[in-house]
Amino acid sequence: MADRPARVDDVHRIAAAMPHTTRVEGGRGNAVYQVGGKSFVFFRTPRPDAVDPDTGEKYDDVIVFWVESEADKLALIQDPGTPFFSTPHFDGHPSVLLRGSEIGRIGLAELTEVVQDAWLSRASARRGRAWLESVRS
Repeated sequence: MADRPARVDDVHRIAAAMPHTTRVEGGRGNAVYQVGGKSFVFFRTPRPDAVDPDTGEKYDDVIVFWVESEADKLALIQDPGTPFFSTPHFDGHPSVLLRGSEIGRIGLAELTEVVQDAWLSRASARRGRAWLESVRS
C-alpha cells in the first residue's frame, strides 16, 4: 500500500495509541499528549512567535513534537523538503513545530515515525525498551 499524505487526525490517533499515553487539555482546550506526565506532542495555542509572514496573523494550527536531540531537530528543520520548523522561542528546546495546514506535505509513515520518536524521547527508559521490544517481535 502506498504511503498517503498525513492528516491532523492521524496525529491524535497515533499519539493516543502509544502505550501509557494520556491526553490532557491545555488551558484553551488544546490537546496535549503525555507519557509519564511528560508532554511529547501538543497542539499549541496561537503565539506571537509563529506568524504568517505576509499577514502577521498568529498561526492557530501549530503542533509541537519533542525530539531526542538537537541533531534530530536540525535534521528535520534544515531539510528544505519538509514542513517542520522552529522559532526563536524554541531555541535550545528539543522540539520541532509543524503547521496542521502543512501536514499533508509529509506521508503517514513519516508522521508515525515522528510521533513515535517523540514518545520515545519522553518515555522512561523501561517503557521505551518494552515498547521497542513489542514492535520488533
